[in-house]
Amino acid sequence: MAARTVVGTAIRAVSRQRKFAARKAALTLTPSAVNKVKTLLSSQPDAIALKVGVRQRGCNGLSYTLEFATEKGKFDELVTQDGVKVLIDSKAQLSLLGTEMDFVEDKLSSEFVFNNPNIKGTCGCGESFNI
Repeated sequence: MAARTVVGTAIRAVSRQRKFAARKAALTLTPSAVNKVKTLLSSQPDAIALKVGVRQRGCNGLSYTLEFATEKGKFDELVTQDGVKVLIDSKAQLSLLGTEMDFVEDKLSSEFVFNNPNIKGTCGCGESFNI
């Protein structure tokens, strides 16, 4: 008879306190951005939210899009902050993760500014970016 090798296994129950990391906010708005979005949405009675997205454009690849949304898309992410609703287009969610949306006014212009930590480079005019 041939000798058999027996390999033993054991299961140990290890009690570890699992710490969950806080989820990074998809998009945060500054107080001035909240006020401007409220103003814009009040002028559009059919709109339920402002929708933020990205599209292929510009000399560096991507640019931001803003439009009024009358309904939430199946995979859009809803961000609610200080009574303001902003939808993030499903195609833009990864590129906007952790972004701060601000509204800046000066003597010559007024615009939304996106402080995006995911950006690797921008064009000279500041209208397009790459990730």
